[in-house]
Amino acid sequence: MRAWGSSQFRLAAAGFRRYSTYRQAMIAGTATNVVFGLLRMAVLLAALDAAPGGRIAGYDVAATVTYVWLGQGLLAFVVLWGDAALANRIRSGDVVVDLYRPWDLQQALLAEDLGRAAYCAVTRLVPPVVVGALLFPFRWPTPERWPVFLVSAVLAVLVSFGMRFLVNASTFWLLDNRGVMALYGVATGILCGLTVPLDFFPEWARFALWFTPMPAIMQSPIDVFIGHGSLWLTVGHQVFWAVALFLAGRLALARAVRKVVVQGG
Repeated sequence: MRAWGSSQFRLAAAGFRRYSTYRQAMIAGTATNVVFGLLRMAVLLAALDAAPGGRIAGYDVAATVTYVWLGQGLLAFVVLWGDAALANRIRSGDVVVDLYRPWDLQQALLAEDLGRAAYCAVTRLVPPVVVGALLFPFRWPTPERWPVFLVSAVLAVLVSFGMRFLVNASTFWLLDNRGVMALYGVATGILCGLTVPLDFFPEWARFALWFTPMPAIMQSPIDVFIGHGSLWLTVGHQVFWAVALFLAGRLALARAVRKVVVQGG
């Protein structure tokens, strides 16, 4: 594994510039997130209104509103439902060119993804949070939690990248991983804490889910932001899965390059 240097930082800057060119897509995506945020908030607030004491699993109105709008902002920031860029290059055979380049493919893709995330933090994460904070009761983190939240948000991107890299890398063996991508897209929305907070689940389901990387993608940074649960246990869970998935990705890539098979020969 090569240490990060100027080339990775240039790739990160290139990732930032690449995504900053799609301004109309950014505006449309942000508007869509705001609209669906209003719908999700209406449903969850109706559930709170019907619950005894107006609370469910420790979530009151302010915590629920914050959960919804921060989750809407994190959607694009972590690329929740995955991407198929690497899988498409494997299917077409273009990945062979990538493997011949004088770089570490996994680190190069990670650098580009971090640049993308930096752009999305400004254009896709902040606007929904601002809308929620201006229009509804909102729960801001205490001053000492802000740095921890920033670390947690970066770890969420790293965990998401690790998951997406492995899903894409499965194409080395499957040749067409669209079924895996579809399953991943359906599972992440439910298991990461987007649909409802994971604390709404039965106790046995919550216990099982925290042994997976899914909560680290979305539920963990939200918990850190609103002060829900154990701070260091939450971040520690993210660190573990960020490292574990990165190492798993390196192993998968090392095995894949020994025998690269692409469609067409």
